[in-house]
Amino acid sequence: MRIVQIIDSLEVGGAERMAVNYANSLANKIEFSGLISTRNEGLLLEHVDPKVKYLFLKKKSAIDLRAIFRLRNYVKRNKVGFIHAHSSSFFIAVLVKITMPWIKIIWHDHYGISQNLSLRKNLTLKFSSFLFLGIISVNDSLQKWAQNYLNCKNLIYFPNFIIKPTVFFDSFQLKGIDGKRIICVANLRPQKNHELLIKGAKEIHEKFPEWTFHLVGKDFNDSYSANLLELVKEKGLSENVFFYGAVNNVQQLLKQSEIAVLTSLSEGLPLAVLEYGLANLPVVATNVGEISKVIPSSKEGVIIDSDNLSQFVDSIQILIENQHIRRSLGNQLNFYVNENFGEESILKEYLIWLKSLTAIRK
Repeated sequence: MRIVQIIDSLEVGGAERMAVNYANSLANKIEFSGLISTRNEGLLLEHVDPKVKYLFLKKKSAIDLRAIFRLRNYVKRNKVGFIHAHSSSFFIAVLVKITMPWIKIIWHDHYGISQNLSLRKNLTLKFSSFLFLGIISVNDSLQKWAQNYLNCKNLIYFPNFIIKPTVFFDSFQLKGIDGKRIICVANLRPQKNHELLIKGAKEIHEKFPEWTFHLVGKDFNDSYSANLLELVKEKGLSENVFFYGAVNNVQQLLKQSEIAVLTSLSEGLPLAVLEYGLANLPVVATNVGEISKVIPSSKEGVIIDSDNLSQFVDSIQILIENQHIRRSLGNQLNFYVNENFGEESILKEYLIWLKSLTAIRK
């Protein structure tokens, strides 16, 4: 097989990391594995395996003829059979398919606001889906939405998966005291609900003043991030809540932490929780999206109601006060993640599915 992954950027985000994960993992399993970034590059470029054939399209607009021809030439030169388009990158794939009808498009839906799918309308996607050979959804809700809204019969659910880092970067030291750090890996977007985290940090600080919170994720320099910074200042937490922006060495920062949290209002299947498991960290996360599939019971972690401050604070307090519980939850989550969200089993099913689609089309 000859497959190329397409994504709009290589900035640090869930869909972007999955595009890189697929490209890297397939590099040792198929004849040709490629990766294309359409609009922007980013920190994840440093994680791309040398075996992956990479191209940056430098796309400037929705219909950029130069970018379309660059993609077309890449597909033709490398004899690509499948374009695996992630999120909004489907459109340029469709434009190329119009000129190269034999190309097969797989669309990967990473949509993270699964609680409001009834409001999700995209006519461009709806009409483009006539040209999709198959659709991958990262959770059951998205698969049901695709079945009801889109025009493609070959639907499948594949969970996100993680791969152990093969490239290591110099790690900076997190602020705070060793053994007393709580980390959150989430870009600064409203659905991640960092306000709950900061409010909880205030209550935790009053009881455990040496414990600190560390927020890792892209700052979009918008009103949301400005409000977060103001909230930290207002609550007198400038020496207890720290922002680091996007990083390319998440695992190394997780190793400096004791507890991991995710306070989202909405999720798909967050890679952050899988990363936490890989790092053997105990987790407190809200019960949204597919988080309960990663933390199926109280043995693997603590799940709380969405936007519930008292549950969040109480759960953090229990973990702070009980080191043996922290270690047990971290070890159990690590085992569960490796067993159920490892690359080998998911990539095997993925390739079998693609072969079955080819057989159907023939």
